[in-house]
Amino acid sequence: MNRLVRSLLAFGLVSAQVIATAAVVSAAEDIKDRIAAIPGVRIISEGTSGTARTFVLGIQQPADHRRPRGQRFEQRFSLLHKAESKPMVLHTSGYHLPGTISASEPARLVDGNQISVEQRFFTPSRPSPADWDDLNIWQAANDHHRIVAAFKKIYGARWLSTGASKGGMTSVYHRRFFPRDVDATIAYVAPNDVVNDRDVYGEFIRNVGNDPSCNRRLEGVQRQILQNRDAIVSRLEAAGYTYKQFGSAHRALEVLVLDTPFTFWQYGTQDQCALVPGAGASVDDLWTFIDKTVGWDFYTDAGVAPYETYYYQAGTQLGWPEADESAVRDLLRYPGSSVPRTMVPASIEFPRFDRHAMKDVDRWVRHQGSRLLFVNGQNDPWSAEPFRLGPGTRDSLSFVVPSGNHGANITKLPEKERAAATAAVLRWAGVSAPAGALGVDDEGPDSLDALRARRG
Repeated sequence: MNRLVRSLLAFGLVSAQVIATAAVVSAAEDIKDRIAAIPGVRIISEGTSGTARTFVLGIQQPADHRRPRGQRFEQRFSLLHKAESKPMVLHTSGYHLPGTISASEPARLVDGNQISVEQRFFTPSRPSPADWDDLNIWQAANDHHRIVAAFKKIYGARWLSTGASKGGMTSVYHRRFFPRDVDATIAYVAPNDVVNDRDVYGEFIRNVGNDPSCNRRLEGVQRQILQNRDAIVSRLEAAGYTYKQFGSAHRALEVLVLDTPFTFWQYGTQDQCALVPGAGASVDDLWTFIDKTVGWDFYTDAGVAPYETYYYQAGTQLGWPEADESAVRDLLRYPGSSVPRTMVPASIEFPRFDRHAMKDVDRWVRHQGSRLLFVNGQNDPWSAEPFRLGPGTRDSLSFVVPSGNHGANITKLPEKERAAATAAVLRWAGVSAPAGALGVDDEGPDSLDALRARRG
């Protein structure tokens, strides 16, 4: 390729644009060869994103890192490659691999490369047969550690890690077990349920926002739906939804009703309070409102099945928000159903909940953590129990986007805090100036589908 370009150049037959294009192709070929040479890594597909080269890859991982020579599975991840000399951002999705390969906010800010990893046990990144005891935060951290170790041989500049929601949680867990794998971590809207039995989510949701009447109307919507449950269940069944996982459509409806205020504030804004139906709303009005907020299709067999891995983790280590039943307790037929066990097939056994896992991570953040940046949304229910910096946390920052929801990011911070967060990210990455505009891509650090797993 290079000899051909030089020959054409000598005869004046090639333009500067062609030279630049050839150089990009040549570099892409070189990086492809280097990737292919990594033991255990397979190139599944390749493409481009702007001027960057993209790859979907697979890596052979131990199902149990305590037995590295035992059962293995292929874990999917993607690579957005710009240059080996640029910083690398490790994006821990916490869920499935995003459908498109796009740069996260930190990667765009530092004009860096990016690796995005599918969480273990999210299909197809699942051992077969699957031993669900191998799904825990330590095993997942080891997955990420092996990927970092393999690709640091190619990308020698600074490394950052990032993720949103469960992906942000995952990035912190990775740092807790392998604090030197990356130079810094930017975690967006990441909850920290240190003591699962001590919830503040219900109180938070009852008082969130600057218009108390909005929350009272949301409670009214909950009651009106349950008072019209037979008509609504008939519509759901007529739409073809199935509810084998829940045992009945009525039970699934109650889970959805309990989730409504949480989801409204997770994705909505104060301005949308005007859309909340008032007293005496028709079934049509209630149906339309839920369709635009929670989504009738989410708490169905097809809706929860893709997230059984998350619900298993929530029910065994991560913890979950206790559903607030206070506004509708007298109308419930299945109280206590809004828990992870309801969402996971009975064939998958739950071990005893690990009460020490989150406490351990929290202690590390507050007493040993360093170069951490947390960004939360003021109105996001997941921010009710955030990660908090402590007396031993070094060179770290935590910011809250005013009136922000689960889409909070650096660009939405007030100017002074945005500048401080940006400066920290650049410094940690060894970059002198921002590469371009801030803001999360259409898919963002986590895709909307992943974020719709309400309990994470």
